[in-house]
Amino acid sequence: MVTVVNALPQTGRLEIDIKVSADINISAYAAQQKVNDFVLSDISYMMHAGKAQLILDKRIYWRVPVILSLTRHGDVGEVGVIDVDVETGQMHVTPQHIAEINNRAESLTLSISSTATQ
Repeated sequence: MVTVVNALPQTGRLEIDIKVSADINISAYAAQQKVNDFVLSDISYMMHAGKAQLILDKRIYWRVPVILSLTRHGDVGEVGVIDVDVETGQMHVTPQHIAEINNRAESLTLSISSTATQ
């Protein structure tokens, strides 16, 4: 569970003590390559992995953006993310997750196509 603090106090003392530990067996680069291979082989050749970010939650993982790239436009935007466990390298992706990525990619492609023809 990620906790987000939206309203920090303007004055006074704020102390946050967090302890999370993990063995990082999978580097950011390895996570990005793993997602890239998966996206290219299982989702679309028109998508690729972006730069991985380290996320601290109940577990520690790499969050890798999935970027849509169109031939005439290059990289046009992020259409989803895939999380990769830093210890095991396991990707957290479901068929529903893949469908959501495809839906966002389709919507983005349609919006770019409609603005290009205007």
